[in-house]
Amino acid sequence: MPSEHKNEFGQPVGRPVENWKECPMPPRSDMAGRHVIVSPTDVKRDARQLFDANRTAMDGSRFTYLFTDAFEDFDAYQAWLETMTATRDPMLHTIIDKASNKAVGIAAFMRIDTKFGGIEIGNINYSPALSKTIGGTEAMYLMMKRAFDELGYRRYEWKCDDQNAPSRAAALRYGFTYEGTFRNHMVYKDRNRDTAWFSITDLEWPMVRAAFEAWLAPGNFDETGKQRNSLQSFRRA
Repeated sequence: MPSEHKNEFGQPVGRPVENWKECPMPPRSDMAGRHVIVSPTDVKRDARQLFDANRTAMDGSRFTYLFTDAFEDFDAYQAWLETMTATRDPMLHTIIDKASNKAVGIAAFMRIDTKFGGIEIGNINYSPALSKTIGGTEAMYLMMKRAFDELGYRRYEWKCDDQNAPSRAAALRYGFTYEGTFRNHMVYKDRNRDTAWFSITDLEWPMVRAAFEAWLAPGNFDETGKQRNSLQSFRRA
């Protein structure tokens, strides 16, 4: 049994975490759902399809809050992907639409803290073919499920530019809790970034997981693919 520490009022300090062990690094293996496969990025396999998928949003707006601008040249995009996949952290994944068998987005496990069990989801870039789809939500569920259920992480983070309203809304929709904003956190693209922090903990995950699974159930969608009940409504229930 761990020794009990108390504060100046004689009260126990902190929630006990017994038999804690470091978490493993995420494996380089696929995560498959009904609609998408989340697969460690293979540049040769994925680069052309990802480049073409992003080119359908010609205004480059999907790169506004990323650390790189939209790529006009395929070779430059491929070189960037090679750089992004050269290390284990971030660990970039490609989201493949099962119906078309095409790569339609990316997301990464990053800032991986195996010692204390924290992991972040970031570098998210959904093409128009993935945005606002069942598969887009399923991809986030699959990555959370790996972090919590397969690997035993305690904390799952989401961070974004405080000005990025769609990202903030997505975090709340997925079940993250807003924790605060780090002011003057970064400088990128010659502008300031205040960073909004969100998280899901291992204690919250069972409720979040149950909501995802209820929302993703085939019966929650009509014949046109429109949801019958929102993801947030399942958490409230």
